[in-house]
Amino acid sequence: MTTICVFCGSSMGNSPGYQQAARATAEFFVQHNIRLVYGGAKVGLMKILADTLLENNCEVIGVMPGLLIEKEVAHHGLTRLIQVESMAERKLKMAEMSDGFIALPGGFGTFDELSEVLIYNQLRVTDKPVGILNTAGYFDKMLEFFDHSVKEGFVRAEHRNNLLVSEDIEELYQLMQKYSPVTIGKWLEDIKVEAGRKSE
Repeated sequence: MTTICVFCGSSMGNSPGYQQAARATAEFFVQHNIRLVYGGAKVGLMKILADTLLENNCEVIGVMPGLLIEKEVAHHGLTRLIQVESMAERKLKMAEMSDGFIALPGGFGTFDELSEVLIYNQLRVTDKPVGILNTAGYFDKMLEFFDHSVKEGFVRAEHRNNLLVSEDIEELYQLMQKYSPVTIGKWLEDIKVEAGRKSE
């Protein structure tokens, strides 16, 4: 993987550990010559991530809708800032440009972007690894809910298990390198059989 998209907060978070995780992720990218694709902002964890890479002369590509650029949250010191029309186009563009995805702590925007790429993989729109850097257990409750969704029959275990999770960026990257997509045919056939059985 030479290009990784990172989803993370436009806020710094209440714990210094979140900021440290963003910086550690950027430093790992520097060491491994990884190009960053991200949301293009100059605020929050996104700023720490981008600035750390730029200080080390690494390539950083931001993707941002015009409406956010107009609100003056865009980082104009990037290698490249791509303007798009909408949030939906932003997510699609980032997905197209990247070899894999990592979610750091963030808010609704991060949750939305993470969900989008998980759906892409489930439907085999893309076959790219998706990882969570679970700093200080930030995503624990979300992961518990995913497990609950598996138990209740709305998320398939193989899709839940294909979401890669670690507190350590190096370990997470190694897991992403070993990623293997889930075959779409079996689970689609399974839910068709389930639908027929429930309707009887």
